[in-house]
Amino acid sequence: MIRLEGLTKHWPGAAKASVADISLEVPEGTSCALIGPSGCGKTTTLRMVNRLVEPSAGRVWIGGEDALRQDPIQLRRRIGYVIQEVGLFPHRSVAENVATVPVLLGWDAARIKARVAEVLELVGLPGFADRRPYQLSGGERQRVGVARALAGDPPVLLMDEPFGAVDPLRRRQLQDEVLKLLRELGKTVLVVTHDVSEAMRLGDAVAILREGALLQHASPAELLAHPATGFVADFLGTDRALTRLGLFLAASMRGEAAATGAALPPEATLRDALSEMLARGTRAVPLAEGGSVILEAVLEKAAT
Repeated sequence: MIRLEGLTKHWPGAAKASVADISLEVPEGTSCALIGPSGCGKTTTLRMVNRLVEPSAGRVWIGGEDALRQDPIQLRRRIGYVIQEVGLFPHRSVAENVATVPVLLGWDAARIKARVAEVLELVGLPGFADRRPYQLSGGERQRVGVARALAGDPPVLLMDEPFGAVDPLRRRQLQDEVLKLLRELGKTVLVVTHDVSEAMRLGDAVAILREGALLQHASPAELLAHPATGFVADFLGTDRALTRLGLFLAASMRGEAAATGAALPPEATLRDALSEMLARGTRAVPLAEGGSVILEAVLEKAAT
């Protein structure tokens, strides 16, 4: 669990706080996405959780313990941290990079080797232990970054624009894979992103910030259906109904209308189904697990 209480950061000489009195809670085993315009304070908020930035006021609670009363170095060793640039050590192998925190924690060599193999398997990179960062693609480097963050088995994971450096074709797949993994492991996740669609995919809840203030903190469906202010509505975009369709699996609207052509995979969303209908010029598309999705049902869902 992560709980922020009145979290504030006022940089010396600044006319106003970059983060002002933010309070929110991320329940254990769930994820929250921080999003907002550039300079809104989302990365500063994230970095105050592991004390890379020291708060000017307020409290940070992790698992019921006051993070501001703990040794910051020890605190960071119990929090996974993934950044856009990944930050792999270029002169170290993948295994050595992944082993960074376990080594700092004083684990023995056999335990470290086993854990490195385990997390590389988890992120889909078995057999990569001896490679160097320059031998990896952008997506592979990001997976190594996630593996490194998970190596010490931290209960909390912080992610700052984790997929920003990955090409668009691979980003969604990587998002899905990492999110599935984190949910299976029961991690509590706070993630910063500038992309609305990514926030909706990664967050069980989404917090929208503006000029250091928290404007709304709600589930993606609630946020898209009921934005609290005009700014929130404008920030989420005029295509909120389409974005909302991306939150629901196509199989959740299974019908029995006749449909031909390639079936949608189990992970397809209602937005995917609508895109396929428009591309094919049909009013229904088949589902891989049987049945079909009908245009009228999708449009009705978008309107509610």
